[in-house]
This record gives sequence, structure tokens and C-alpha cells, in this order.
Amino acid sequence: MDLSIGEVAQRSGLSVHALRFYEREGLFANPVRRLSNGRRIYHEEDVEWLAVCTKLRSSGMSVAMIRQYIELVRQGPGNELDRLELLRRHEAVVEAQIRELREALGVMRHKVRIYEDHVERGEADRLWNPSRTDATAPDCAPQEATAPDCAPQDATAADCAPPGPRTAGRA
Repeated sequence: MDLSIGEVAQRSGLSVHALRFYEREGLFANPVRRLSNGRRIYHEEDVEWLAVCTKLRSSGMSVAMIRQYIELVRQGPGNELDRLELLRRHEAVVEAQIRELREALGVMRHKVRIYEDHVERGEADRLWNPSRTDATAPDCAPQEATAPDCAPQDATAADCAPPGPRTAGRA
């Protein structure tokens, strides 16, 4: 079944502009066909490939790497190990990104719990504030700069007044 660029845009979630960009960059598995009047014609396999291609892009794969992959695919059988290696390299990058994001999420969840606890207890003013003077600082000095907790208020080092002079950018 022939599909217009508008239909492909609707089905793929990509804009018409993005589809034209993908074509210019050589990112379609098959060349985009045109009618005698120049109108682009797509097929179902183009929509299926775009679903894969957009996942590769959203996972951080560069246009150049997608182009390299699709060029290998176009060459046909015989280079499957090259394709596999390319995909494995990107898989490792994505796994590293996921690990980083999980670590960041863990920090954010911890900070949310601290703030929720302080707000619930009516002690939000005890959270670290860079504009406070040492005289108004909470009794919260962690043993280590990286200590996840800060007795007795259960705040992170970045939430508590650090010992000694205050430095900006820790909240």
C-alpha cells in the first residue's frame, strides 16, 4: 500500500520536515520512491524501519552511526558481524547511560525523601541554605563530604550546613 509523506508522518510520529531530513541524510533502508510529479511514496516497511530508526536516535545513536548501519544493511548478506559489532557498541553506550540515570534517580529520590520528611515535620527551614550564617545553621555536620545521611535530621551533606565557611552551589 502506498503512503503519502503526511500519512507516514502521522503513523511514525515524525514531522514531514523530519522525514525529509531522514531522506536527505540517507537514513531510509530503501530509497524513497517518487511519482512522476515528484510526490514521495512510502511503504509499510518504511514505517517499520522508522520505528527502529527513531529508537536508535532516541537512545543517542548518532545520525552518522545510523547511516553506517543502514549502509551495511543495504550491502546485503556477508557483513552481519559488522552490523552486530556496531549494535553491540551502541548497546554498551545505552547501558552506561542507564546506569548513570539510575544513579541520578537514586540521588533525586533520596533528596525528595529528605525534603518530604523535613516538610512533614515542619523543619524545612533546617535544610541547608547558602544565605544562612553559621549561627543559624542546623546541627548537621556529616562525617564525610559524600555521606548520604546527616544525623539527626537525615539530610544529605548538600542539604545541611557544611562545617566551616559556606560555599555556594550545594543545594
